Amino acid sequence: MSNRVGRVERTTRESSVLVEVDLDGSGKVEIDTGVPFYDHMLTAFGTHGALDLVVRATGDTHIDAHHTVEDVAIVLGQALRAAFGEKKGIRRFGDAWIPMDETLAHAAVDVSGRPYCVHTGEPEVMIGFTVGGNYPTVLNRHVFESIAFHAQIALHLRVIHGRDPHHITEAEYKAFARALRAAAEPDPRIGGIPSTKGVL
Repeated sequence: MSNRVGRVERTTRESSVLVEVDLDGSGKVEIDTGVPFYDHMLTAFGTHGALDLVVRATGDTHIDAHHTVEDVAIVLGQALRAAFGEKKGIRRFGDAWIPMDETLAHAAVDVSGRPYCVHTGEPEVMIGFTVGGNYPTVLNRHVFESIAFHAQIALHLRVIHGRDPHHITEAEYKAFARALRAAAEPDPRIGGIPSTKGVL
């Protein structure tokens, strides 16, 4: 397959973000967003997605993590979309079940060109919880919606059960990573676009 790399830079009054992604990487990551737990999650995302991933961001984290977390998700989605290219010869669909101690999460991905996100099952504790004093877990849904919209993928992400907000969040990022990895993999039986329409 041709080089499947995406690189996007975006600067606003609230943040400056650079994302580089290689779909055919080996999980080599370089992450610095200024939000330590988000760095941890994006490191897990790149590692378990077997993506080579660079994320560099600066933003108004002294106000709140929200702007930086959101803007990184937007740019990551845009970089993924660029890396997918024409989507020739990919599996297109992927899913993954990820257990993390008491937590179980499931993700399903369709690299469809039609953005959609269904995110369900997080317990109510996630609405008001902040991991490490820097990452409000209420942002999880917004992150996944932003990535799905800008990558133009359909993402269904479910927390089947879980108690610890750290474990729940990490299982979700890892499940998404593994499902995306499966969907983006080359399919040796498919040479063209995996769609009856001929385009994704």
